[in-house]
Amino acid sequence: YSISEEVDKGTVIGNLAKDLNVNVRDLQTRNLNVVSGYSKRYFETNFKTGDLYVNERIDREELCTNVIKCTLNLEVILSNPMVLRRIEVTIADLNDNAPTFVEKSFSLNISESSPAGEHFLLPLALDADTGSNSVKTYRLSANEYFSLDIQGGGEHTASAELVLQKALDREKQAVVKLTLTAVDGGKPPNTGSVQIIVHVLDANDNTPMFSKTLYKARVNENAPAGSLVIQLNATDLDEGDNGRVIYTFVKRANFDPADLFFINAETGEITVKGHLDCEAQSAYEIHVQATDRGPSPRRANGKLLVEIVDVNDNAPEIVVTSLMNPVREDTAIGSVVALVTVTDKDGGKNGQTRGKLAGSTPFKLISNYKNYYSLVVDGPLDREQRSVYNVTIIANDEGIPSLSASSVVNVDISDVNDNAPGFAEPAINIYVKENRPVGARLYTINAVDPDINENAKVTYSLEGDSNSIPVNSFVSINSETGDIISLQSFNYEELKTFHFKVLATDSGVHPLSSNVTVNVLILDENDNTPTILAPYSEHGSVNSENIPYSAEAGYFVAKIRAVDADSGYNALLSYHLSEPKGNNLFRIGTSTGEIRTKRRLSDNDLKTHPLVVLVSDNGEPSLSATVSVDVVVVESMVEIQTQFRHVPVKEDSFSDLNLYLLIAIVSVSVIFLLSLITLDGTFSRYSAPMITTHPDGSWSYSKATQQYDVCFSSDTLKSDVVVFPAPFPPVDGELISINGGDTFTRTQTLPNKEKPKAPNSDWRYSASLRAGGVMQSVHMEESSVMQGAQGVLVQNWPTASSAAGEGGEVSPPMGAGVDSNSWHFRYGPGGPGAPPQHLKPGEVPPEAFIIPGSPAIISIRQNQGGEDDKSDFITFGKKEEAKKKKKKKKEKKDKKDKGKDDGDE
Repeated sequence: YSISEEVDKGTVIGNLAKDLNVNVRDLQTRNLNVVSGYSKRYFETNFKTGDLYVNERIDREELCTNVIKCTLNLEVILSNPMVLRRIEVTIADLNDNAPTFVEKSFSLNISESSPAGEHFLLPLALDADTGSNSVKTYRLSANEYFSLDIQGGGEHTASAELVLQKALDREKQAVVKLTLTAVDGGKPPNTGSVQIIVHVLDANDNTPMFSKTLYKARVNENAPAGSLVIQLNATDLDEGDNGRVIYTFVKRANFDPADLFFINAETGEITVKGHLDCEAQSAYEIHVQATDRGPSPRRANGKLLVEIVDVNDNAPEIVVTSLMNPVREDTAIGSVVALVTVTDKDGGKNGQTRGKLAGSTPFKLISNYKNYYSLVVDGPLDREQRSVYNVTIIANDEGIPSLSASSVVNVDISDVNDNAPGFAEPAINIYVKENRPVGARLYTINAVDPDINENAKVTYSLEGDSNSIPVNSFVSINSETGDIISLQSFNYEELKTFHFKVLATDSGVHPLSSNVTVNVLILDENDNTPTILAPYSEHGSVNSENIPYSAEAGYFVAKIRAVDADSGYNALLSYHLSEPKGNNLFRIGTSTGEIRTKRRLSDNDLKTHPLVVLVSDNGEPSLSATVSVDVVVVESMVEIQTQFRHVPVKEDSFSDLNLYLLIAIVSVSVIFLLSLITLDGTFSRYSAPMITTHPDGSWSYSKATQQYDVCFSSDTLKSDVVVFPAPFPPVDGELISINGGDTFTRTQTLPNKEKPKAPNSDWRYSASLRAGGVMQSVHMEESSVMQGAQGVLVQNWPTASSAAGEGGEVSPPMGAGVDSNSWHFRYGPGGPGAPPQHLKPGEVPPEAFIIPGSPAIISIRQNQGGEDDKSDFITFGKKEEAKKKKKKKKEKKDKKDKGKDDGDE
């Protein structure tokens, strides 16, 4: 475009919509932007019409001083799609400045002997306008002596010299006053004038002359002071002082050559004096005057054109105009972030530049036009990985050596809600004790969002149901803190676990969310007392049981059953028996609840024995329940009829459920019997056992690849037996084997100080079991295996009874087979009704040991008298032999009792 200076504001210089071939309605939607590097916005765009109009006063002389062609450069940017165009606006000059002279008046000294045709320099007029509006000619006021010689007037400013037309006559006119008028080329032209005063001097009729009419020289802009530029030469044909020439600079207008150069007045040598800058001015026109020293000096004018040679002494300059800062992290590739302009004050190749980016960044520099670039996005942006980029722009020129400059652009990345809140674990387990108060804080959920500000602000909510029950009836959640609060007190017996989901949602414009599964597990508390089951649980009923007078020790009286609604140790029950003081006739299995007799009845025993059974759980603190049972002793076996309590039963009460239960019980019983038969056949194939004795009274039992150590002690009135596996027979012991023919041989004798006596034919081996002078008798027989709960002692094996007055024997428990493959021993102090010994989880009760794979019976007997070593022995034999001996012993005892009764009578 082209426009004259000083036009009115709002003057339209062109239509961008038309020239860019864009619909006027798209200018605003495509974000039309006109960018310039000037301090003022000289032009603006009308989005409705697409016109580009003048917005500020344009003064060509202010914008483009001493420049022939004045242009303003603009950048037009359109988005969607991106379009970049360069606009060049040429500012046309107006003739708004008149020529002026620096001098108010100008004086000339001219000798009267000056010949006609002599030229005299006149002041140079200045005109701020250029081109055709600059000074084109001069006019001289009317006179008879002088005329003007006008030089130039084309592209360059015209200059004028005063020409003497005829010899002066000082006697006629000593002073001649003239008016010099400068005229520019405008239409209409502007003028400016100055007064010329000519002083007529006396004769010096020869004028100095330069060897050339125009001198030319070249000098580098970085030439140091004192560097030679050129040497002038002028001669004068006169002699003496009239022929001696001196050289001087002529100051013209506002340029004084003496500021930059030095001239030797005697030799005419010109050297560099000041700093030369090609970028400030590339050439100087210097006028030199040669003057003689005559009484009436005559002078000659010479012209010197000095060209300043450019040197690459200016580094490029980078100007960055930001269009988008901060930049969203979801900005598309190719989006313009900033405009970059690179300039260099040097000329030629020294002023040619190229730009690039340093380092690796998701941006790149695209060249738009010459030294104009766009900084655009070249890769994906992620604020969570990097929130700011320091983009370094480097510009180099083409000079030798090349100069460079750099500029750092800080590009901030703004956050976009592109990350959902996250949980550290896929599922969260919360353990809650039952009976906790309502409103208690159960857990605090925490979700992390890598975004910032509102995009990272997380709120929590509940979702989903648990077992078709709304989770909001169980718990609530604080939406800000994530605290999970109980809305009810939980009962482990009613609800053991439930689950739900927690939804974490951020506060972004487009919210993102994620959820986590929360499992709530209710922990049991000991809040339920044991409950006695029928038939002893009926309220107000009298519980009584009958036993015959002839009942032996171990006779089954009753079985108490109880349950506890709790679980684990809180539901693990133990039974304890309380008898009248001095009775000590009954015992109860601590884990089974079976009440049995401890000994035979005597005439001194009461006929009715009131018993109180205490059932306790293993919780902390322990809870308990009691039941009373009256045991009545009857004489005749006929009287022992179970007094069943009459419960009215409907005739049609036998339902399908009863039938299913009956079938299930029969099936389990059949499978159990088959398993026992199979196991009996398997264990019968084992090899004969071996028993190793030790000098300290302990012994080891082994069969096949299994071996056990059994130790005896006599610290209390009860015999203590410990059996534990041993890999090898201990040192200083004897190895005893029992073969299939029920004969036993000593297979190996290890070193021992005292050799025990050899066993006799009835399989006896004497060993001293006395400790502290206490006589004891223990008889251990085979028993079926009964597994108790972990941590509670199983008490259905035969106990070791005291035998202070007689060598007592304990009968095996009911149901024990002849070839039973496990032995159970009672360990430690305590008797019937003693409280159970509680163990830690994983420990094995010390009395619950098993010696598998042998049908043998171990009996340890001691006579109170202790006459010989045969009173202390261990016997090994089969079940049948034990029964025979037991029968003989019973007969002897009955005879003895009968004789005693006869004596009493």
